[in-house]
Amino acid sequence: MQTILLVVEVDLMAIILALDVRREMHVIGEGKEREVEIKTYIEKILVEENVSMRKQERVDRIKKELQEPQFLPSPYDMAWVAMVPFQGLQFIGKNFSIVMDEQIGAPIGFNVTFTGMIRLRIEMGLEFPLKQNDVDGILQIRQMELKRFVEDTSYGKEAYMAYISEGLGDVLDWNEVMKFQRKNGSLFNSPSATAAALIYNYDDKALQYLNLLVRKFGGSDDLSHVKSSDFHSSLQGYLKDPKSLLELYKASRVSISKDETVLNNIGEWSSNLLRENMCSGEVPRIPILGEVEYAIKYPFYATMDRLDHRRNIEKIDDGGYQMLKTSYFSCRANKDHLALAAEDFTFSQFIYQDELLHLESWVKENRIDQLQFARQKQTYCYLSACATIFHPELSDARISFAKNSVLITVVDDFFDVAGSKEELENLVALVERWDEHHELQYSSESVKILFFAIYTTVNQLAERASALQKRDVRKHLIELWTELLRSMLTEAEWVRNQYVPTIDEYMTNANLSYGLGPIIPPSLYFVGQELLESAVKDQEYTELLRLMNICCRLLNDIQGFEREGSQGKVNSVSLLVLHSGGSISSGAAKKTIQEYIALCRKDLLRLVLKEDSGVPRPCKELFWNMCKINHLFYSQTDGYSSPEEMVGAVNAVIYEPLKLQISYPSLTLKSEQ
Repeated sequence: MQTILLVVEVDLMAIILALDVRREMHVIGEGKEREVEIKTYIEKILVEENVSMRKQERVDRIKKELQEPQFLPSPYDMAWVAMVPFQGLQFIGKNFSIVMDEQIGAPIGFNVTFTGMIRLRIEMGLEFPLKQNDVDGILQIRQMELKRFVEDTSYGKEAYMAYISEGLGDVLDWNEVMKFQRKNGSLFNSPSATAAALIYNYDDKALQYLNLLVRKFGGSDDLSHVKSSDFHSSLQGYLKDPKSLLELYKASRVSISKDETVLNNIGEWSSNLLRENMCSGEVPRIPILGEVEYAIKYPFYATMDRLDHRRNIEKIDDGGYQMLKTSYFSCRANKDHLALAAEDFTFSQFIYQDELLHLESWVKENRIDQLQFARQKQTYCYLSACATIFHPELSDARISFAKNSVLITVVDDFFDVAGSKEELENLVALVERWDEHHELQYSSESVKILFFAIYTTVNQLAERASALQKRDVRKHLIELWTELLRSMLTEAEWVRNQYVPTIDEYMTNANLSYGLGPIIPPSLYFVGQELLESAVKDQEYTELLRLMNICCRLLNDIQGFEREGSQGKVNSVSLLVLHSGGSISSGAAKKTIQEYIALCRKDLLRLVLKEDSGVPRPCKELFWNMCKINHLFYSQTDGYSSPEEMVGAVNAVIYEPLKLQISYPSLTLKSEQ
């Protein structure tokens, strides 16, 4: 009913618009060309409204699917229904042709489990509503499978047979099968295999597991039992399932504790095994091969969300999984989901392009482009913003992030290469005075440009943030800039006086001088969360900021070691070498720093995931996302300083249309607009 009303409303709007246009045409004269233009314009509006209506219908369908999932019976469900008298027999009879259709994706071992069910029904003396030839065909399939097991000498055969044990029954040695029983009492977390174990080899733990399932769904074992030597003999090893190995590798990389020996070991051997499989051709399908290469090159802490979204949309593989027993998908990657994701990504790109144009205009309005010494990194700064703060409605957060990033890049260049002692001190003094800056003179035009760019931008952002937070945050934003410039001045004085700080002195100052203070904290005010002043002053907030700063500063130090050394500057790498008296090489120093980065990264992630926090989760995630951005920029080289390194990411997130196998008219329409 709502759809009908919407269509009528759209039609009425079009008619009214047409009448208004006709009146206008009566005044200016009716020409054929003008009439064609009007007709085209009206048709365009109708098409746009139609696209919008279809999109809303799609959203409604997806919501309904999520709220009321429809589970279609898999072939394995059909086999179990066969155990129910009368109804099961009729069900199998009606669906026999579907069950035995090789074109239907069947669960692993289905030709054993299903035929085992049929054999059991025959032994019970029940007749089937099937032709005898069909029954004979089923039993023939079973005999062929049993013969194959006898001849099979592959690793993991025992695990595979235990996994499908309900279809083998008394053919198995159940004492051997029970060696695969897990701590929770199950066999492979499979209710059907566990039920068979209870029938053929009564076990209290198996009964407890099944009783638990009746009350609620049970958990899973930890990964302590997963070892390299065992994987080849496991079910996944027998099935040569690269997807399972890949997911195991990914899981091993997510660590939040200092001592994660088990995860580290799993990560090492699973990574080596994936590489071996790629070289030997054991990863046959092209899509999964690309996934493996991507996961090894870019761990979860060195990616951008929007890059991952694009990759998932373009590389989605609805059939690229192995069905282990029953597999239910209440939210399958069907056309509705893919279309909605593609439309959202495309719509967001248009917003990103407009915001980047705004950023370029802002640079010119503030004369930042006239500073010849400064790197012009507007595009990279905006990429960092939109690739993580990607929701279309968070425009203010992206603009705050990007503008402050541009300002810090330019100021950093000023302190590093262009500013004299007097100019640097003058800029710091102006920011410290802020509203009383008119009491001071400008030592150069560069100082004047820099100060007014900082002053006007921070004031504008503070006014907007204060309105959103319903409290005055201007003082906080000014303090962030004051602390940054003072720390930069300290580093400049070290260089000028050829002073070599201790590691502790360097790290204390570097916590501020890297420049993330004026980027992340102001952006937090724009992510749609109330951020109380008490939360900003809380120890948790301070620690989030400190850990993020350390990770990012040290990542930059590793890649900027040679460049900064040529400028007469020291960083954490050179200081470790210098203070060791020559006993530590630059390579060893970098390795030590990488290990410390890993520890800080784990601590940061643990804080982000912590519940019952005074800092809202979306705010905490921005600290983590900034850490991820820096890992991506500096994992291989100094990607931020390179003019080419991140161009591909810029194009993928902001400019290039999605490459889809399915076309959607709404995407074409938006591209034309």
